[in-house]
Amino acid sequence: MFSKKLGLVALLSLAAFPAAAQTQTVRIGVTPGPHAQILEAVKPIAAKKGIDLKITEFSDYVVPNAALASGELEANSFQHQPYLDNQKTDRGYKIETVALTVNFPIGIYSKKHKAWDAIPNGATIAIPNDPTNGGRALLLLQDKGALKLKDGVGFKPTIIDITENAKKLKFVEIDAAQAPRVLDDVDAAVINTNYATQAGLDPVKDALTRENPKGPYVNIIAVRVEDKDKPWVKALVESYHTPEVKKFVEDTFKGAVLTSW
Repeated sequence: MFSKKLGLVALLSLAAFPAAAQTQTVRIGVTPGPHAQILEAVKPIAAKKGIDLKITEFSDYVVPNAALASGELEANSFQHQPYLDNQKTDRGYKIETVALTVNFPIGIYSKKHKAWDAIPNGATIAIPNDPTNGGRALLLLQDKGALKLKDGVGFKPTIIDITENAKKLKFVEIDAAQAPRVLDDVDAAVINTNYATQAGLDPVKDALTRENPKGPYVNIIAVRVEDKDKPWVKALVESYHTPEVKKFVEDTFKGAVLTSW
């Protein structure tokens, strides 16, 4: 009888303690540089919410969405909405935005000229060769008065949409990740902030000019449509949108990267 009572007490004692919370592994794809650095700052915060972040870096903009769509990742954090919309249209991905993250105002850089106004007639300008970032570069050049584009071109104008090019600029279209490497060979290059910082450029000090940071190019966290309402997604977003991560971004990038929350 005594041993039975002890057994009952032991069972009741065990029942008083809840089972350990399950840890959810979330494989998240990023591009090297700020996106990866920010997710490293998110990681310990997410761990407290039961999320084990596995950060995978990709050297281009194409693979992270393919990896997410195929199930190799649970999420990615590297792109803005116009780029995702273009990928979904072209490739049929069932991917959805679940949070805004940070903005990287794209800039124009040069090793040959010290100011945007010093760019000469006939200069060669390198721009990204993907539709959204190439279009983004052309919109920036239009905003700075270097050219004019057809009305109604939206976020994806191409070189054939240029209607006025008073300075007779010449364009070289290259992979966005390669832009810093061609600075010795061109008059200027339009470079995404993550690739600029990765190459040791300071977007605040080194860019000849930058785009308006309040445009449509705020970056996002994306997941597969079937996952968007799962608890781990909410926990991941809450971990990202914290004062600690905001302070990390402000202290680390000093204005080169801007938070959206």
